[in-house]
Amino acid sequence: MLDSARIKTEIPGPKSRALMERRHRAVTSGVGIATPMFAEEAKGALLTDVDGNTFIDFGGGIGVMNIGHANSRVVEAVKSKAEQLTHTCFYVTEYEEYIELAERLNAIVPGPSEKRSFFVNSGAEAVENAVKIARYFTGRPAVIAFENSFHGRTMFAMTLTGKTDPYKKGFGPFVPEVYRVPSPYAYRCPSGRDCSGGCQGDCFGSIEKAFVSTVHPSSVAAIIVEPVSGEGGFIPFPDFYLRQLRELCDEHGIVMIVDEVQTGFGRTGKMFAIEHAGVEPDIMITAKSMGGGLPIAGVTGKAEIMDSVHAGGLGTTYGGNPIACAAALAVLDTFEEEDLLAQGVRLGERVMAAMREIQEKHPDFVGDVRGLGPMAAMEFVTDAGTKTPDKERNAKIVQAALQEGLLLLTAGQYGNCIRTLMPLNIGDDELEEGLAILGRAIDSVA
Repeated sequence: MLDSARIKTEIPGPKSRALMERRHRAVTSGVGIATPMFAEEAKGALLTDVDGNTFIDFGGGIGVMNIGHANSRVVEAVKSKAEQLTHTCFYVTEYEEYIELAERLNAIVPGPSEKRSFFVNSGAEAVENAVKIARYFTGRPAVIAFENSFHGRTMFAMTLTGKTDPYKKGFGPFVPEVYRVPSPYAYRCPSGRDCSGGCQGDCFGSIEKAFVSTVHPSSVAAIIVEPVSGEGGFIPFPDFYLRQLRELCDEHGIVMIVDEVQTGFGRTGKMFAIEHAGVEPDIMITAKSMGGGLPIAGVTGKAEIMDSVHAGGLGTTYGGNPIACAAALAVLDTFEEEDLLAQGVRLGERVMAAMREIQEKHPDFVGDVRGLGPMAAMEFVTDAGTKTPDKERNAKIVQAALQEGLLLLTAGQYGNCIRTLMPLNIGDDELEEGLAILGRAIDSVA
């Protein structure tokens, strides 16, 4: 493994091209391709492909590697547990790791209420189960979600998701009793206001309007929200908005589901993004960086809600697998012992400062810089005045950066944003090199 980005071949290299040919013959074309190279190994914030090219990873496997690739605690936990126990199905023969993980997650999920947890395999599966629980507890059918949201690719999660292409196009009909309201997208205010100084919250009234025109609150089981929209372009929901949402849910007996799949485990400078607003969710969904690279997701909520479901009403064969639970416990240990939240705060300050410098240099097409902590994004437009999304320029930036050894991910309703999901413990030299490559890539398309 090299110490920094280094490109030895053209991208993709010959071995990656050969593997891509095999992929085309073996894997359905319905699975997208974000980058053309194939990984061989990764450590920390560096990823090396099969051709020996090393990249600085600002994508983190889409927000999974907050504690870095191949974290030593996770690796040792996985090795140790794999030698002892690989699978029983928790509901058949139980094991301590599942209980310990539930105890520790219950203790750190925000709010004073007594909590309960159970574990599944992915964020989408956790969303499905959170909605099941909310419907069961309330006896109501409807769920309200937000524009610019992403909650997964299974049928109900996909219905909740607020973007058609590529996630929903051609996959209907969708689940009934799902209603959508505008999100507080300050750069593109749904109320038509100038929110350049920050969201004014006018769009919150759209929920109350929906209660009058679309679905009565007595029919609403849950409102599901990402504190910072992930795939939607890293749009932070203002603290006051989330507090108002909490009050609205309390007023009408609606379950507030907070989706922390991408925002959780230090991504915003706090363990969970909802902590910035000081709000207690009724149900919280966790996944991605929870497992340090292993597939695991959590559904954690107030005990009275979680325990309302009859025995056997919740379950999954692989959920909370002993190896995945061991990995998740190692992730929690890493946060406790390495002060990763403080590192995340410093990382966020540096990344946002670098992005603002780039915006000052290119104000004509860098339309917006936003985020919360190190969960930061830049939105590209053809013209700052019209704010016309520039997906083409965004794609060119990603490719230019890749050729220099920086792995970036896009985001946004229009595919015109770049987001940062690098490990929180990325080295200073790697971070600065990555930011320099990002700056040069943007300069190249000016």
